[in-house]
Amino acid sequence: MDPATLNSSSAGNLPTFTLRETTGGDVPGTVVMSEANTVATFTPTSSALSPKTSYTATVTTAAKNADGIALAHAITWRFTTNAVPLAGQSPVSLGKAGIFAILTKTGITDVFPSSITGDIGASPITGAAIHVTCAEMVTGTIYTVNAAGPLPCRVTDPTLLTTAVANMQTAYTNAAGRSNPNFTNLGAGHIGGLTLAPGLYKWTTGVSISSDVTISGSATDVWIFQIAGKLTQASATKMILAGGALPKNIFWQTSGSVAIGTTAQAEGVILGKTLIALKTGASANGRLLAQTAVTLEQNAVTAP
Repeated sequence: MDPATLNSSSAGNLPTFTLRETTGGDVPGTVVMSEANTVATFTPTSSALSPKTSYTATVTTAAKNADGIALAHAITWRFTTNAVPLAGQSPVSLGKAGIFAILTKTGITDVFPSSITGDIGASPITGAAIHVTCAEMVTGTIYTVNAAGPLPCRVTDPTLLTTAVANMQTAYTNAAGRSNPNFTNLGAGHIGGLTLAPGLYKWTTGVSISSDVTISGSATDVWIFQIAGKLTQASATKMILAGGALPKNIFWQTSGSVAIGTTAQAEGVILGKTLIALKTGASANGRLLAQTAVTLEQNAVTAP
């Protein structure tokens, strides 16, 4: 804390300075003058001042300048310390679900042609509930629980799928259970036009994106969005990544259904409790992990 630009005739010390909590007592510490005797700096004896606390700092009239002239009146400052910043969020562990671009429990419908970069799968529903064709797989494998589903790219692996679906549900629970949000009910659920810093966001309602939204942070920052209702992104809107933000570090945990509008661009991992629906021409850079179904309509889905 820099209480004043104040000369002092006492070389290196200013005993006439006090710091006091508004609802408490004096704060012990030491005041030291700068080498040029122009700035007095107070250092509390404890490691830091208390967060979210009001303080009054006073230099009394006993203080004198370099010429020995005392202050005509006491100088007082009042300030409130900031809250202690929350530690950055760690990414949500996806386990085996993290190998999939699309993973569901009840199937994937599709209006041809979509374009999928990454593995897809469904369990416990049979492979017949996956309507994506092999021609739509840019890269990746279609995993099924039985000898049904698209050929020749389909691979039967019920063990992998059972584990992946269990991991998907665990990831959903983990994201939903993160506490102490940095932001609560931001924009009353309307986040179009906003720039979203890293952190934990919580809404007790649905969330709508009616215009482009910017997700801004570094390549190591994490965003977790807890949404109690639906997530609805309007047609032709974008989630814009800035500052190095990566889709793999963005998590949309949604209790309601998810609808990505026509030609809209979504970013991040969507952990949906129910349906995830991409409308005609929409695209997603991330993962669509739904505990019911995913519906596609000529969409591009790219795993990060």
